[in-house]
Amino acid sequence: MASAFALLHESLQTVLSQRLGWTEMREVQERAYRAIAKGSDVLIIAPTAGGKSEAALIPVIDDLLKEGRPGIACLYISPLKALINDQEERFLTFCTPTGLAVMKWHGDVPKGDRAWKEGEKPHILMITPESLEVLLHEPKLAGALKNLRAVIIDELHAFVEAERGVHLKTLLYRIDRIAQRNVQRIGLSATVGNPGEILGWLSDHRHGEEVVSVPAAAKEKRFSFVIEAEEKDRIDAVVRIVAGKKALVFVNSRRDAENVMNAVSPRMENVYIHHSSLSLDVRKEAEGAFSRSGGACIICTSTLELGIDIGDLDVVVQLGPPNSVSSFLQRMGRSGRRGKSAYVAWVLRDACELLCSVAIIESAMRQAVEPLHPQKRPYNVLVQQMFLFVHRIRRTTRRQLERTLRSLPPFSGISSAMIGQVIHHAIGQGYLMTDGDMLMLGEQAERTFGNSNWKDLYSVITGGGEFRAVTPEGEVIGKLDARFVSSKSGGEFSLGGKVWSMVKCDEGHNLVVVVPGTEQTSRAFWTGGGQAGFSPLVCASIQEILSRGRTKLPLLSREQDILDKRIRRTPWGIPATGLCIWERRSGNRVEVVVLSLFGSQFNRLLTVLLSQELGKRVKVRHSDFIVLVKNAGTDGVSQRVEEALHAIRILDRDAIGARLAALPAETWKFGAVLPSDVLRDMALSEHYHVEEFMEMIRVVHVSNVHEPVEDKTGTTGQGGDIS
Repeated sequence: MASAFALLHESLQTVLSQRLGWTEMREVQERAYRAIAKGSDVLIIAPTAGGKSEAALIPVIDDLLKEGRPGIACLYISPLKALINDQEERFLTFCTPTGLAVMKWHGDVPKGDRAWKEGEKPHILMITPESLEVLLHEPKLAGALKNLRAVIIDELHAFVEAERGVHLKTLLYRIDRIAQRNVQRIGLSATVGNPGEILGWLSDHRHGEEVVSVPAAAKEKRFSFVIEAEEKDRIDAVVRIVAGKKALVFVNSRRDAENVMNAVSPRMENVYIHHSSLSLDVRKEAEGAFSRSGGACIICTSTLELGIDIGDLDVVVQLGPPNSVSSFLQRMGRSGRRGKSAYVAWVLRDACELLCSVAIIESAMRQAVEPLHPQKRPYNVLVQQMFLFVHRIRRTTRRQLERTLRSLPPFSGISSAMIGQVIHHAIGQGYLMTDGDMLMLGEQAERTFGNSNWKDLYSVITGGGEFRAVTPEGEVIGKLDARFVSSKSGGEFSLGGKVWSMVKCDEGHNLVVVVPGTEQTSRAFWTGGGQAGFSPLVCASIQEILSRGRTKLPLLSREQDILDKRIRRTPWGIPATGLCIWERRSGNRVEVVVLSLFGSQFNRLLTVLLSQELGKRVKVRHSDFIVLVKNAGTDGVSQRVEEALHAIRILDRDAIGARLAALPAETWKFGAVLPSDVLRDMALSEHYHVEEFMEMIRVVHVSNVHEPVEDKTGTTGQGGDIS
């Protein structure tokens, strides 16, 4: 069989050989070329820097050159504007020498540059879902997509489980309708635990589907661990590890990033910060630091997990464990490029964090990655699409609106009766109004969304909770949480590693004017900025380690001793899977520990249901790893808890839902438009994940074990409370 390289158009071969020095393509690119050339929908999975972008782009460019397709032939859709900006140069390297035009189209591009003259349409358009929604509402621009042949979706895993993924699916369907064909879909990801399922979700089984998965080549990976109880000592360790090196220091929240930046910046040169609430200029400055010679360090959150190329690294520092194997693989993939070994230095607080970190590495060693779960009841996006359709055509019938919504794949499983109920409620609330048999947007929709010239409809992302921080000169520093702004009322704070002072707040425009401050009195916080909790996969790996009583990693003696002591504080006889129950006694007090390593979401729901099953006097709390029951009595307490667990097993969805608190409509951007029973149905699936809980609790085995006795070091066990 001829190599794919030999099959390429001569102009593309010339670019690859003369400009990039290629004489052949990587395995992932060879396999992707053949799959894409067949016309199949393709999911390409390869590690960070594994050549995924080129694997998708090369066959698309080859087709354009061979077939001479007019107009926009390919859309590149990214979850981040920053990723588009980063990928633009790579795309131009392939396209410009072959005479193909590339254009960016997103909110950071000046409005005058987001259009094209007749006959000058770009061949490849780089865009975000929200900007694509805007484009589809411009008839002349949307018409340019009629010759579209392929859509490349980068970092697909960032979309799948979120409402943006539902929105993306509606856009892909509408593109098919404009092109009057099944436009080929090509997804790119470094980590997917259930690739076949996700390709089916992406493709909708419209035609051929193929997964192209190439694991990372075996190469040396180095890990080191520093365990220090005091924050000052952990900061000392970070400074020591990154000194003079190109380094990324990953933390798990924006607030942590600010805290670490303030702690290390007086002690280091060329240190930068990168998180989602900083302005584009601040983040670009950080990304650009790695293009210069010498050491440079970026304190960052998950914003640098995605495919933004920041070049060669000497070390990735993980300050505290990440919450998933997927995140770890993305972060580790930042190092070990161009022949170097990957090096991750873990700076941890205690033995529990060491156990979690070891569990993450073990999962990665056996190539286990979290599966992705698309949303089942995306009613919030249904409302968005309802408004967008009515806004676009101005007047419609109820029947046409129902038929249009049900034609969109994410909503095809929603009954006509349910959609009719949503429309009826929207009319009753004034969001829609009637004129005989016709429907139009109502006064409430005008008040809620019209003030922004309807721009709020183009995105499912909630944006009202943040204020822009701007200097008197108009320089945007970043974004601040609305609760933080109201709590400070003119005080000083830290953002981007610098001290600022609020001098004016404009609530009407969600804007705060700031000037340089003098004293570092507080740091900004963001609602929802904390860690989401360890994934079920990480928790399951922890249970396997506890069950076997050791790790498979070759740790140094100090770390091995710390981990061994942590494991000995857990009861013997813990099975590799299932719930474990034991009593913990102190005098007349009895607590029941339920070791529940199924993830924080599972434990949160189990805690609520146990509380209601055991009665008001009983106190139940949870962590990612345990559910702790207090005040349940002095005798037969563990049996009482076990009986409660068995009672929970037989509850159906409605019974569980009746025991859970209703969430406010404001939890969702368009929640106020939904009837209360539809809101509750959505909350049970998308917030509480009741179906997944029921599936697990009904089959899980419950074991009784005994509280650990004093271990060989003389340290009294803590009953497995590894929270």
